[in-house]
Order: sequence, then structure tokens, then C-alpha cells
Amino acid sequence: MPVTLSLQDVYELSKAALIACGANEANAESVARSIREAEAEGIRNVGLAYLPHYCEHALCGKVDGKAQPELKQTAPAALLVDAKHGFAHAAYEAGEAAFVSLAKSQGLAAMGLANSYASGVIGYFAGRIAQQGLIGLAFTNASASIAPWGGTRPLFGTNPVALGVPRPDAPPIIVDQSSSTTARVNVVHAAQRGEAIPDTWALDAEGRPTTDPNEGLKGSIAPLGGYKGAGLALLVEVLAAGLVGANWSFQASPLGNNEGGPPNIGQLFIAIDSGLFGAEDFGDRLETLVGAIRAQEGTRLPGDGRHQARRKAEADGVSLDEALHQRMIDYVERASLG
Repeated sequence: MPVTLSLQDVYELSKAALIACGANEANAESVARSIREAEAEGIRNVGLAYLPHYCEHALCGKVDGKAQPELKQTAPAALLVDAKHGFAHAAYEAGEAAFVSLAKSQGLAAMGLANSYASGVIGYFAGRIAQQGLIGLAFTNASASIAPWGGTRPLFGTNPVALGVPRPDAPPIIVDQSSSTTARVNVVHAAQRGEAIPDTWALDAEGRPTTDPNEGLKGSIAPLGGYKGAGLALLVEVLAAGLVGANWSFQASPLGNNEGGPPNIGQLFIAIDSGLFGAEDFGDRLETLVGAIRAQEGTRLPGDGRHQARRKAEADGVSLDEALHQRMIDYVERASLG
């Protein structure tokens, strides 16, 4: 029987599971907030379905659930947070107030996270920036899953990029896309369920399209748009890992299992004051663009689906299968079992 949870239930269950697996309260709360937001927006694969990864990695030491991020200002409009092998969410929150303040005072600011871990939904962070009235850009690398164009061995992560654009009287525009045709976790879940995958999702070890998720996991995830996706993965790799001194994706331990130590990947965030370059009427001009898009039948803005899912989740809660819910309960009960 499916189980229905309110968004507050999602938050409380996620927080309790993380604490039971060794995270301190501050780290558990930051990750639980991101899971609640992913569930609200209908992104299950990096919501509650990803919570077991967070829990297992906290238990095996791939991520330090008690890490205390260290923030330093490296230039008038630049910040660097050492995540200390901990969660990206807590590291971002450790620098967020200073980051937003710099962006508003300088007009433009950047913040990098080093020695970090998986960020989940990268659009979550771009959205947080947009909620502060700033244009947000977010980049992260991940453990290797995409081969360079023409190659057969994974070298880049799925390396997503996100844009958050505030609107005067409406939810922000959120563009959130990976450099791959799909997230690696979707191929993993298909393999676990014994289901075939579209032949556009993955390549086998010989670089050929495959519908077998197990063969895809032996090979590589297909880049979005062929060589263009591989180029986008390289761009994100340079910005997210190169600039902050994090591991390149091919150097990072795998995020899909418990092998190896902390992945030490990186994230980069950029916040821009929309009036910085002379467009003081940016909000009105943006609405002109939005109106032109919506004037064409069948169109929608990036982020519309998320906002619609949120309205439904806030009213009705979210439904998950009993097995996944029980797995969450099992993690929580670790605390009482000692």
C-alpha cells in the first residue's frame, strides 16, 4: 500500500534518518530541507529515493555527517567554503548569507565549495539565490559517468548546471539540466527494477547505445545532444572542480556505491544583481519575454512543472511505496537499537 506523507513528514523523517546514521543536527537539517524541496517538486530520484545513499555514505565515511564547513573570503566578491568532506548543502548554507550580501553590495559574487559531496538537485541552490532577488547560476561535477566524445571510458560526471531567475510577482524561472541525457541514478534504479531503458540513455563498454541498464552501467551515460553534451560536461568540470581545486570527476570515488573515501568534488555558485549592467527595468523586460513564450500554444517555462508539483504536494502530500517508506523507518530505528 502506498504511504502518503506531508512535506513536513518528509523533512522530519529525512532528518531523523540522517541523525540515526551519524549526522549532527545542523547537517541533517540542511540535507532534509533539500529532500523536502525535491519531493515537493516531484523529483523523487534525488528526494527520498536518494536518502538511502546519503545514509549509507554517512555510515561508511564517504561523507562526514558531522563536518563543520569553513568559510573564507578570497577576494572582494569571492568566497570559498571548505566542506571538510561533508554535505554540500551544509557547506552552501554556511556561506549563503555572506554570499548574498556580497552579491547585493558588489552586484556580482561567486562562491565555490571544495572537498564537497553530492549536491542533489542543483536547481535547488539556483532557486535559493533567485528567492533573494538575484540571478543564480549553479554548477557541480560528480563521479565519472560520461565518456569524452569519441571515447568509451567515463571521465566526466553528469555535471548539471542550473539557472534561477527571479520574477516580480511569480515563482522564479528554474532551468536545471545535466550534461547527460539522464541522471545516472535513473539507470541504476532501472537496473534494480529489471527494466529496460531508452536507447538514448546509456552506452555500453564499446560505446554502443544500449537498452540494458546493466550494460549501460558497465559503459557510460550518454551525453546530452552528443558532442554538445560532452562539451557542456567539460565546461561544468572546469568551473565546479577546476576553479576550487576539487577532484576531477575521474578522480572522485563513485557516488553510486560505498566504495572509496570521500569524493571531494566541487560546486560553484554565481549570483548577479539584475540591475548591474544597466537593465534597471529587467523585471518588466523579463515579463515581456515570458509573455512572448506563453503566447505560443503548448509552451511552458522551465520550472513550471516544479511549481505545479509543489502546489499539489503542499495540498495533498506525497505518495511513496511502502518498501521505500519502511527503509526510511529502518534507518531511523538504528538510533533506538544503538
